[in-house]
Amino acid sequence: MTEAPTPRRDRRAARSFGLRAEWAALALLTLTGHRVLARNFTAPGGEIDLIAQRGQTIAFIEVKARPDMDQAMIAITEQKRRRIRRAAAVWLRQNRWAAAYALRGDAVFAAPGRLPRHLPDAFTLDLSGY
Repeated sequence: MTEAPTPRRDRRAARSFGLRAEWAALALLTLTGHRVLARNFTAPGGEIDLIAQRGQTIAFIEVKARPDMDQAMIAITEQKRRRIRRAAAVWLRQNRWAAAYALRGDAVFAAPGRLPRHLPDAFTLDLSGY
């Protein structure tokens, strides 16, 4: 017998799906030569799922898991980009060595039954106001 969905069960399922997507993103990035510098970095007013370095580039990466890839790809709103920029500015102040690197805003999109997709430069990472 299957139990009826409840808001609490739905939230737990969504959280579990998101965590699996973050692990898949971490594996994908590692396999493609990225060195993960931070996971779930939080700062006042913002958070970043993954921060990774590959060569002379540091990427601030948002992981989006949705029922299908199209929904995942449109899920990074302007509000979310602002939160990532705020957190990136804090991370850069704490890691001054990174100022010499190229910086970009990447995304990893995940959907059930699909391999995760890494999209470099998925969003503009304008840190000039921070």
